[in-house]
Amino acid sequence: MTLTGLLAAAQPALASPAAEVTDPVNAAFGEAAETYQVPRELLIAVGYGETRLDDHDGAPSHARGYGVMHLVDNPTHRTLVTAAGETGLPVAELRSDTVANIHGGAAVLRAYADEVGLSAEERADLDAWYPVVARYGGADADASARLYADHVYDLLRDGLAATVGDGETVVVQGQEVDPERGEYAEADLGVLSDDYPSARWVPAHTSNYSAGRTQAIDTVVIHVTQGSYAGAISWFQNPAAQVSAHYTIRSSDGEITQSVRDRDTAWHARSANSHSIGIEHEGWVDEPSWFTDAMYRSSAALTQHLAAEHGIPLDRQHIVGHVEVPGNDHTDPGPHWDWNYYMELVGGDPGEPGEPGEPGAPELTFPSYSTLANGSTGPQVSALQYLLNQNGQNAGTVDGQFGPNTESAVRGFQSAKGLAVDGKVGPRTWTALLSAGSTDSLRQGSSGAAVSRLQRALTAALGRTVSADGQFGPLTDQAVREYQDSRGLGVDGQVGPLTWGALQSGR
Repeated sequence: MTLTGLLAAAQPALASPAAEVTDPVNAAFGEAAETYQVPRELLIAVGYGETRLDDHDGAPSHARGYGVMHLVDNPTHRTLVTAAGETGLPVAELRSDTVANIHGGAAVLRAYADEVGLSAEERADLDAWYPVVARYGGADADASARLYADHVYDLLRDGLAATVGDGETVVVQGQEVDPERGEYAEADLGVLSDDYPSARWVPAHTSNYSAGRTQAIDTVVIHVTQGSYAGAISWFQNPAAQVSAHYTIRSSDGEITQSVRDRDTAWHARSANSHSIGIEHEGWVDEPSWFTDAMYRSSAALTQHLAAEHGIPLDRQHIVGHVEVPGNDHTDPGPHWDWNYYMELVGGDPGEPGEPGEPGAPELTFPSYSTLANGSTGPQVSALQYLLNQNGQNAGTVDGQFGPNTESAVRGFQSAKGLAVDGKVGPRTWTALLSAGSTDSLRQGSSGAAVSRLQRALTAALGRTVSADGQFGPLTDQAVREYQDSRGLGVDGQVGPLTWGALQSGR
């Protein structure tokens, strides 16, 4: 059945023709619910649990799931293909069009309901859908399937509200639920971790990690799942995944599940796997709302425990983001992760990454910064790629080769900063990149990583060398005053919001 036919068949579900225009996502949920006889509240709760109703512009999740309903296409879970078969819609449309995606999700739920034999009367009962929801999550293990379905029913019990599209709000009112868990009632969620008793223990498939260690543990790597909590745990149990992390933390309440023992090598950060522990955080790098206080506090407590257990220093050289690990092409945890707050909770040195000699960071300090473009090579290109990754632009692997990925990341950064978008890295782009970060007030007598960052940015902005020694002395004071004067700022030698703002906008 085509989407046009679906919309026509579902027309009575709409409050009025205007609703289809002003509230298209609400309309789509209503249409899909009526067409496939799936409770609207359940359909929304499944989508919200997967993506918070964000389609991420068609980008796939870690498990290759698409759209607000997270229709999946991987070797062992193929709801996208099922949706195409049930709706008659093209796979490309199901991936990229929200209305089609919602209909696809409803079609999959209805197909599963038919397979378990739900009658028309049972389909009207939210509680009867539990086994169907558990299957939709794609988990092979009953414990993971129950984690997934329980979360959906928690959303139904508590209610939810999500802002989507152009400010449209999708709401589910909280209601009493008493799910009929069936075969999942016996799934044991009470098994706790031996390494961290506050965590659940749901082991990854043995195809997704290596037994034992070849090096001592000295690093914690912070990740973002690019998907849901239960989805990540389930993916680690899928032998086709070829990835895993030691721990995963839920956004809503900070619940922790361990999937790989500390003593074993999870596959989460390539070159750092042998000596690190990986902590995944539920969410998406471009959505700060996933990074809740409950998640930060739970993660920090875990990191404190790991540091004490394995002798890991509580600083930014040993507690790093995935993006900071050499040889990786990921950008997580991204620009919305609050490193200062996290390190404060950990009780460590907030510092800043990117200083010369730090693990995971190339050399960033040069006597001058050359103009770079596609085809450039060398250490300054490595510095550029690292800084782009740090600022949420995916330049790919830090390899010192300025190719198409790096150019695309440069253009993305330039657009975000309001700079001329030409894909070339001259003084203005260098200044904005080198100065990006915290904006703590600095003055003569200040010291530390922020001062080094200031000095590098001044070198690019002024076109002359400002020694990046991390000490704010008379020469740095002179450079600041020169910059302030040349940019029409108040000349006081102090670096506050106005001076940082000018630097970070590439002036």
